Amino acid sequence: MSVTSGKTRPSLTQEILSHLGLANKTAAWGTLGTLRTFLSFSVDKDVQRLLRAIASQGVDRSAIVGVLTNRSREQRQLISQAFQECTQQDLVKSLQAALSGNLERMVMALLQPAAHFDAQELRTALKNPGSTEDVAVEILATRSPPQLQECLTVYKHNFQLEVEKDIKSETSGILRDLLLALAKGARESYSGIIDYNLVEDDVQALKQAEGPGTEGTWVIIFTQRNPEHLVRVFDQYQRCSGHELEKTIQNIFHGDDQAALLSLVSVIKNTPLYFADKLHQALQDMGPNYQVLMRILISRSETDLLSIRAEFKKKFGKSLYSSLQDAVKGDCQSALLALCRAEDL
Repeated sequence: MSVTSGKTRPSLTQEILSHLGLANKTAAWGTLGTLRTFLSFSVDKDVQRLLRAIASQGVDRSAIVGVLTNRSREQRQLISQAFQECTQQDLVKSLQAALSGNLERMVMALLQPAAHFDAQELRTALKNPGSTEDVAVEILATRSPPQLQECLTVYKHNFQLEVEKDIKSETSGILRDLLLALAKGARESYSGIIDYNLVEDDVQALKQAEGPGTEGTWVIIFTQRNPEHLVRVFDQYQRCSGHELEKTIQNIFHGDDQAALLSLVSVIKNTPLYFADKLHQALQDMGPNYQVLMRILISRSETDLLSIRAEFKKKFGKSLYSSLQDAVKGDCQSALLALCRAEDL
């Protein structure tokens, strides 16, 4: 999302919906996710479908995928509970025994409550230096305040320590300070009014924060201001300096610190485009990065995956659906395509 003449330019999806008269009618459109509550939901029938799929000779993977990728996360939790009551067996363990490889991993992720999935991904990232910045910023910066609070509560319960302790022990520099600030969830909410004096103050503060000891300025502005304010700061900074803020970040910071700040700018400017870029990168690796594909498609399927698909097609000239078809092989392909839902022509 970029800013022109003080107004936020609509995303591609918003432009399309505006022509349909639905851009600002959440009740009519419902959600920008690809997965909605299944209206003909019958928990008993779904339990029986899964029982037959698991018990059938060779395991009916298609049936398992068909059920789990067409039910909301809340409905999947109801299925899991009913399966336990009906069979006295744990659905997750039953499916683990029946499946293997990437499909098994994806099914396990589909059956986890969102906060548990995020907490496990965050823990794994913090304990793996190669992915800390990428995954931690994604989770801490893109979840809603209630989602983030629930994730951090689960983190403390499951791992017997606050996430801040892991952040302090596993990271350093401005990356550590950014993650600690994001974990506090102290970002201001948008009041509907833009304080243009504060916008100018923040622009000047960032222009002056280019030497040693000024990192705190970046952390405060990037983690406390609301996104509507920040996109105006970014736009005004470009007008005053003649170049985008990203160029300054690249000149001043390095390594994980630079990557974290650039990721935050991307999230703030256009969250669906941020995820589209991540999906594209995951598909460009020597082999698809299945964990990234699973995490994004599952976590965004009920919120904004339609917007992500639109941004993907707009930037890369090829639909996300076709890209998944071409890059992903094996049983996991059908599950990822089911969450993606459809081709974008």
